[in-house]
Amino acid sequence: MLIFLLSYLGGILTIMSPCVLPVLPFIFMRADQSFIRSGLPVLLGIAATFTVLASFAVAGGAWLVELTQYGRYLALLLLALLGAALIIPSLSAWLMRPLVALGGHIQQQVDQKTSVKGSLLLGVAVGFLWAPCAGPILGLVLAGAALQGVNLTSALLLLFFAAGAISSLGLALFAGERVLRLLKHGLGGEEWLRRGLGVIVVTCVVAIAMGWDVRFLSKFSFLSTAGIEQKLLDQYVPAPVAAPATDKPMAPSLRGATHWLNAAPLDNEMLRGKVVLVDFWTYSCINCLRTLPYLKAWDEKYRAHGLVIVGVHAPEFAFEYDLQNVSKAVNDLGIRYPVALDNQYTIWNTFNNRYWPAHYLIDAQGRVRHQHFGEGAYEETELMIQSLLKEAGQGVALGKKLSNVTTTGVAVAAVVGRKSPETYLGYSRQENWSSVQRVKRDELARYTLPTKLKLDHWALQGDWIVSPQVIESKAVNGKVVYRFQGRDLHLVLGSQGGKAVRFRVLLDGAAPGPDHGLDIDAQGNGVIQGERLYQLVRQNGELKERTFQIEFLDEGAQAFAFTFG
Repeated sequence: MLIFLLSYLGGILTIMSPCVLPVLPFIFMRADQSFIRSGLPVLLGIAATFTVLASFAVAGGAWLVELTQYGRYLALLLLALLGAALIIPSLSAWLMRPLVALGGHIQQQVDQKTSVKGSLLLGVAVGFLWAPCAGPILGLVLAGAALQGVNLTSALLLLFFAAGAISSLGLALFAGERVLRLLKHGLGGEEWLRRGLGVIVVTCVVAIAMGWDVRFLSKFSFLSTAGIEQKLLDQYVPAPVAAPATDKPMAPSLRGATHWLNAAPLDNEMLRGKVVLVDFWTYSCINCLRTLPYLKAWDEKYRAHGLVIVGVHAPEFAFEYDLQNVSKAVNDLGIRYPVALDNQYTIWNTFNNRYWPAHYLIDAQGRVRHQHFGEGAYEETELMIQSLLKEAGQGVALGKKLSNVTTTGVAVAAVVGRKSPETYLGYSRQENWSSVQRVKRDELARYTLPTKLKLDHWALQGDWIVSPQVIESKAVNGKVVYRFQGRDLHLVLGSQGGKAVRFRVLLDGAAPGPDHGLDIDAQGNGVIQGERLYQLVRQNGELKERTFQIEFLDEGAQAFAFTFG
């Protein structure tokens, strides 16, 4: 019975989480209407959608990820139509015409503000946006459901969590109703108030569709309720039997991931008796990509002997928060071990981690026995894996033979010696800017190249917007030039709206020829297809200072950071 109370409390705490903020305007849309006929159906629709999606998340596979994303798109479309109808009532019928073609009954219910069915439909739509918001308590519920399957108990736990969430949202709606009533009585501005709510709704829809809510809310991870929820769990959930005293610390919690790939949600208790390697990474990080061949080899060699590798994906750039992007990267990179998406940096902060990549080895008793930051030390780490497996009685016949790992492409180790440093292009961490003009933050501006570039300096030419994390070309033939040293040059690239953008690379003013990277041909031609790290240069001869230039033949190109090897 205690776990049901915890689920309810965890749901109540979602009102304090930043991830719930984008749905509040849709709740307050109905604050001035009957709670029974309008507010309550909205809340019930949210709870029902969450419960169904969470249950499918346990029982379903990768196909559900796609279904959920399409559900979000449909929800955003519906909410945008509702917001537009609030702003311009005369256009309501025109805006709803496509829905009339699909079903006049649904449109009739949506247009009737006090319709129970219309409010329920609104709640279902909002539920698609709210469903991913979760903390450690929900993680515990989902983990238990994954172990036991979707049954009456797991469904009831999810319902209790949803009930807690709509209880707190209901209080917010009740307070909002009183505030709106006072405003209308004092100002007589019901029409403008309604239009104002419509503007807020449409703004929120645009923000969610563009991913701005994730970028904004990720800066407020300190507001997360994960700490409060973890204390509740520590207080009420029985702790595992303590291992004999040792000078090695117990491993921090793995709870708090926003999503799991390749496995149901895992936690420390479920992994007790296994040797665990926790790898903090992000898929556009070149240093992380160079460690992957070793991690995959260890997973293949030692999984049957009791090793569990957990990749904790802690995003660096905004596009790495996107579930579809990470899921595609995990598939393309051939990663088969469990991957936790740590979009709120909950696990990262619990481990007090500061690096990509970072490896933590945990023994069968749950103690951290070894850690390494950055690339390298592969032999040392593998020998420690063997030692811990033998301690656990799982690797008696392993010996000390190490994995024979062959690296290719971007995974080849960096050259020893001087190479240019990692260089971020967004103004939040920008260094060595050399365009003639000063940076105009978040504004469209035209930049020109200097007559000469110093080593490790870079410049822009053309029309660009320079943002905190990214620079974006706003016209054709925009250029980025960098004076570098090193064997490899990589650039993290993307594009506005995910469209294909053609580009051409030159080295010292000429086609790169045999020095071209994996993502361009010998003439320097390439295409941005997805947000990721692109290898543009791999030199074969003498390493010396070179001038790199990339020209984007279509507008909308986005560039995040240079890395070298």
